[in-house]
Amino acid sequence: MEKLRVDIWSDIACPWCYVGKRRLEAALARFDERESVEVVWRSFELDPSAKGAPGPTVDGDYAARLARKYRTSPAQAEGMISAMTATGVAEGLELRFDRARVCNTFDAHRLLQWASQQGAPHQGALKERLLRAYFTEGEALDDLDTLARLAGDVGLSAEAARAALATTEGAREVRADEAMAQSVGVTGVPFFVFDGHIGVSGAQPPEVLLGALRRAWSDASDASEATDATDASEGERCDPDGCDAGRPRA
Repeated sequence: MEKLRVDIWSDIACPWCYVGKRRLEAALARFDERESVEVVWRSFELDPSAKGAPGPTVDGDYAARLARKYRTSPAQAEGMISAMTATGVAEGLELRFDRARVCNTFDAHRLLQWASQQGAPHQGALKERLLRAYFTEGEALDDLDTLARLAGDVGLSAEAARAALATTEGAREVRADEAMAQSVGVTGVPFFVFDGHIGVSGAQPPEVLLGALRRAWSDASDASEATDATDASEGERCDPDGCDAGRPRA
């Protein structure tokens, strides 16, 4: 086979998507056929109704929002943040929830769709840049000028990116990805589909992702359109109700 495609539904405002990206990279580093893998980032909005905040999160605000959402104490909410931050550290990530700005990610997804048309490896480089900008640097990712500048940071034309964002470029592709996610049954992210038929939900350990890569490579000739789970358990993920990190479960 020429390429093994890995489709990943994720959102920029999703810490487990950032962790899942690192874990996939760790799996790919151990995969003998890694040069034949093509990663495609698919759009998924955790909160399509989100509206941008005027500035970075004020210290304590994020914990207060979590406490209200999950009906827990501020101390329990702080524990959830600490758990997620520690997971990030273990993966080499600096997750600064005190800096992260609430924003609508639709335009960021449009930009990623545009980047995918500019040739490899632009989409992957931009995905990494946007995640770092959101979780570490506190950038406003619903600001078109900011998005264009970040595109320039990874070798894309900032001017061309700004021009694309000024139109409806990428909007149809974002909606198509989201419709595909619904048809496959994706309710939380990250969600990985290997070679169109092996599905892995959540930021599973590198070993699980590596197993999916090897299985997809070995049975590529028998790939079908349906997805099936490579592991009975579900990895940590974010869904429209929030992110796993010690959050209460029903």
